[in-house]
Amino acid sequence: QVQLVESGGGLVQPGGSLRLSCVASGRPFNTIAMRWYRQAPENQREWVAAALSDGTINYADSMKGRFIMSRDNAKNTVYLQMNSLKPEDTAVYYCRAGAERPPYDVWWGQGTQVTVSS
Repeated sequence: QVQLVESGGGLVQPGGSLRLSCVASGRPFNTIAMRWYRQAPENQREWVAAALSDGTINYADSMKGRFIMSRDNAKNTVYLQMNSLKPEDTAVYYCRAGAERPPYDVWWGQGTQVTVSS
């Protein structure tokens, strides 16, 4: 079982920046892939970025350039640095952990609200 605690959400003006954090516990961090998702009202949850245990980081095409994901294995933490935020980035942002070994279990955080508005 993996517990995930997200933080860093809030209200920011368009063009501003936020950094989200997600701390994982309950399983060796080097055995899990970490991902960020987001879900805006009335939309489906969409994948934002992934940081695998080997350090590989991938982004959804629409997130490249403004969002930067990083992983600190010493702190069991991943971050999502979000720059040049737009109102359409308003969503609940979720952290997801996925085991990289069978049976490939998945765990979700509770989510953190990001609101981009003037």
